[in-house]
Amino acid sequence: MKLVLGENGVELVHPAGNWHLKQTIGYSPVEALVASVAACSIYVYKNILENSGIAFELVDATVNYERDADKKAQPVSEITINFEMKVAAADQKKASRALRLIAPNCPVIQTLDASVVVEETVSFVD
Repeated sequence: MKLVLGENGVELVHPAGNWHLKQTIGYSPVEALVASVAACSIYVYKNILENSGIAFELVDATVNYERDADKKAQPVSEITINFEMKVAAADQKKASRALRLIAPNCPVIQTLDASVVVEETVSFVD
């Protein structure tokens, strides 16, 4: 990966077009971090469900985060991810229990400071 300081701030060089890491024209570095946690969680959850033989459709994933205003740099203190899924009623309990396997198998979550709380939830839709 290569980062450059362009006219509009820091850019992550990408063959399809650079990604802007500046909140006013793209995503801030903190938002990119939170999105990385969520994306990794989605991939891990997908693999867990597939390996468990649970048929599913990911309808949506919503991620929210909080920052610690008491610390000078205001680091991320909490990330919540809600998966909106279509899963057969018979498999919904198994799909809910599978959430606990995400954090120990997600390299991005494992890279975070231990004080950052990551909570995953699932909502089932028809």
